[in-house]
Amino acid sequence: MNLEGKLLGNRYEMVEKIGNGGMSTVYKAMDKVLKRNVAVKILRDEFTTDEEFIKRFEAEAQSAARLTHPNIVSIYDVGVEGNLYYIVMELIQGKTLKEIIIEERGPLPWKWSVNVAIQIASALEIAHRNNIVHRDIKPHNIIITEDGIAKVTDFGIAKAVSNSTITAFGTTIGSVHYFSPEHARGGFTDAKSDLYSLGVVMYEMITGRVPFDADTPVSVALKHMQEEPEEPIDINPNVPIAINKIIMKALQKDVTLRYQSATEMLGDLRKSLKNPDGDFVEELEYDSTARTQKINTDMYGEIEDVPNSRSKKGKKEGKLKQFIKKHKALSIIVGLILLFALSLGGTLGVLSITNPAEVEMPNVVGMSKEEAQKEIEAAKLKFEIEKEEYNKDVPEGYVISQDPTYMERFNKVKEGSTVSVVVSKGQEKTTVPNVKGKEKEEAIKLLEDAKLKVEVIEETSKTVKEGFVISQETDPDEEAFAGDTVKIHVSTGTGIKEVTVVSVMGQSEANAKSTLEGLGLKVNIAYEEDNAKDSGIVLKQSIDSGKKVDEGTTITITVNKVAEKKNATIYVNVKSITGGYTETEEGTTTKKKVKLRVEANGETIFNQEVDKNQVQVNTGAGKVVGTGKVTVKVFIDDVKEKEKDIDVRETTSYTFD
Repeated sequence: MNLEGKLLGNRYEMVEKIGNGGMSTVYKAMDKVLKRNVAVKILRDEFTTDEEFIKRFEAEAQSAARLTHPNIVSIYDVGVEGNLYYIVMELIQGKTLKEIIIEERGPLPWKWSVNVAIQIASALEIAHRNNIVHRDIKPHNIIITEDGIAKVTDFGIAKAVSNSTITAFGTTIGSVHYFSPEHARGGFTDAKSDLYSLGVVMYEMITGRVPFDADTPVSVALKHMQEEPEEPIDINPNVPIAINKIIMKALQKDVTLRYQSATEMLGDLRKSLKNPDGDFVEELEYDSTARTQKINTDMYGEIEDVPNSRSKKGKKEGKLKQFIKKHKALSIIVGLILLFALSLGGTLGVLSITNPAEVEMPNVVGMSKEEAQKEIEAAKLKFEIEKEEYNKDVPEGYVISQDPTYMERFNKVKEGSTVSVVVSKGQEKTTVPNVKGKEKEEAIKLLEDAKLKVEVIEETSKTVKEGFVISQETDPDEEAFAGDTVKIHVSTGTGIKEVTVVSVMGQSEANAKSTLEGLGLKVNIAYEEDNAKDSGIVLKQSIDSGKKVDEGTTITITVNKVAEKKNATIYVNVKSITGGYTETEEGTTTKKKVKLRVEANGETIFNQEVDKNQVQVNTGAGKVVGTGKVTVKVFIDDVKEKEKDIDVRETTSYTFD
């Protein structure tokens, strides 16, 4: 059955379903009276068909509703509408401890685990002092808030449900993996049973698994009753000695060897944080020197010292004595029955004197405080004003709420009990301050100082720094009622993941690009030439390694690109340059030789005497080497005759003439 949108008790509007459990379906709801979000547990039908359950549910829910502790999920209200039984509770944002254990897939840090155990033990301590035993302590019933606070839920409800359903349905509520031996065998359970279950929870946090597991619940229950668990330190060697001892003491099958109170266990847990390897955990043992003593069951032992009594009374007593001697087992039973009857009579007598009668508690919400006081005192209850506060929906002097809460059919309280009420101071006006651009904590303080409530809505922003107010939904300087809620939108930053830049200097272009893109960065590539270093490696990067940048940021890497060297051959037409020579007469000639020198980029590549009439002097194959333009100069007898820039990328030979 989907209850979304339904209004329960003319007060709680079901917003959305947020969970399912073995005993209930949980909804997020809006409390129309107090204008706050709450959790509403709708009990399953099978728990509402038994009158015994209804009685227990009433008593246990009222007891649990009186518990106030930072590690206990508060119960605000209990009600019935048609065949729907519901519990209104504090709405907690977080995960169950079981969800955290499953996500971790192994042991949790021991310090974190001990801190959680301390909070659970603290909740149990206050509950046990109020004579409330949980009876279903397990990771599923422990919520860890977003601030790391442990909250124990379902206080008192487990007892009402389990006691009823064990009889009615032949089943038990909760997981048998966390039951104490006495709970598993269906025996008497008390505060020490909760401490055993807390030991199991600690065991699971520290080791990542429960101490006993099997294919069937019955097999698990038998192991709780008959087998010793493997010590946590043997499973997880990182468990400190003191923590191991605390868990093993809590898991003792004999209740007399366990911690006797949550206060005692809490003390050892706190010591373990300061001294994790200390030897302060007291390990209790059986007294092997003690002997079982026989108790004298002869209720008429005095008569043995009066032999042969001749009085009628003596004769009767003698016969009774003989009967008792002959039937000793029967005498023991009779004696115990007599003792029980005397004890029961005395107890009932005391209870009739000390236990006051129950009276009907009136519903005074919406009455004037004077009317409320008359109603409460007329019901033989004490009237108390807890506080007065402004409320725009309730007129001045009228009751906003009462504690204990009026819960329709569950409204019986002890005569003489105190009923506390919160009284309205009426509507108070205030002016909304301007908090845009303020740091979140400062904005909250300004609004609270103006007697306004604050709802923080987080969102990403590329322009507003993380932790600062982007906008507010109620305009600045607008008049409002004290107690109104102002929604402010606070920046969580860009919402873009930050990455840490690594060095890719000296890497190849391909490797560097792959590494940086793997971090989520965009890569731009530039080139430059450094003949002193290998071609193709990264010479520099635009963002230094170790710097944090937004994912998607562009980084430029500069890659060394040395041009490929090429060569060319230079030919010289000496005759064309010098004019050559002719034979003037037999045996006589002009000077036939000249000195030819050729330079390429200032380096001499040819320097020899050659015949002036040579038309093609090869200065050396491939002697001109370069990556682009090379300046070539031709000298005749040390006089520069020719000069030319040769591009070796375009030509493989060149002739000077």
